[in-house]
Amino acid sequence: MPTTQQLPGLDPARLAPWFRRTVAGAGGDLTARLIAGGRSNLTYEVTDGLRTWIVRRPPLGHVLATAHDMSREYRVMTALRNTGVPVPATYALCTDEQVLGAPFYVMERVAGTPYRHAAELERLGRERTRVISTRLVDTLSTLHEVDPDAVDLAGFGRPEGFAGRQVGRWKKQLDASYTRHLPAAAELHARLRADVPPDSAPGIVHGDYRLDNVLTDDRDRPAAVVDWEMATLGDPLTDLALMVLYQRLGTLLGPNAVTDASSAPGFLTEGEIVERYAANSTRDLSRFGFYLGLASFKLAAIVEGIHCRHLHGQTVGPGFESIGEAVTPLLEAGLTSLKEYR
Repeated sequence: MPTTQQLPGLDPARLAPWFRRTVAGAGGDLTARLIAGGRSNLTYEVTDGLRTWIVRRPPLGHVLATAHDMSREYRVMTALRNTGVPVPATYALCTDEQVLGAPFYVMERVAGTPYRHAAELERLGRERTRVISTRLVDTLSTLHEVDPDAVDLAGFGRPEGFAGRQVGRWKKQLDASYTRHLPAAAELHARLRADVPPDSAPGIVHGDYRLDNVLTDDRDRPAAVVDWEMATLGDPLTDLALMVLYQRLGTLLGPNAVTDASSAPGFLTEGEIVERYAANSTRDLSRFGFYLGLASFKLAAIVEGIHCRHLHGQTVGPGFESIGEAVTPLLEAGLTSLKEYR
């Protein structure tokens, strides 16, 4: 366990008085350890020796509160607590930056594994992997069937024109990262912009739904969907398409991908994922090719940004030297996707 001085972003001694006043059942001195860090929100395990909780706060030094809004994560998980979507129980939100230097919230510690790599699933075997991936898809369709108004999430986002805004947003991101001529990027953007589907019924969008953002219990059930920092109201098919594209990216990049869990034997294929989702959803997938194209464009912009930072010496660790090789295949896959699912 790191000492108080060694733990970045959370001083247990400063946290303890607020914690004892606010969190039911908390008492005594607190100790903590960092369990997830980096550019995403920081996650800590906090204990008083008898009970254990999870504390989430923004990255150190981050100044754009809208990108790491603690109240956003806290609100959506609290809203989903009585639905069929498994989420951790939420206990308290603190907006007083005097406590930890940033807003934070406290939630339940849920036992489970965030499977990220194919090797982790390979140890479980083909049959268990198939069950896990099937339940992953079912949980997503359950989320997308939740009526936002019924769980007090009206006004949580701007669903009108959501898909069109996404096209524009990722064009700006790509423009800021260009290091080379990418003719497929211009073609894909033009086709997406010219053929945005009409708005569908608003739904809750997780924003980064994949297996390692779901804690799976020892009976291969989804115990909790976590990492809601990008959640909003919008077009839910963007979630499904991005999950499928992570699967493609795992094939393109292998171990250098964000996740390659879907490469494990037994994991549902892309076609099986879409069929399973459609069977349990009221959503119209007739234009799913557009959403796959948009997801490809988004991931290409993200990967090109990483490639750009690597060229400028702004990445740390191995594996970045070849990441840019995935950009053109992603863009070309996006162009192909526009012809699919019609």
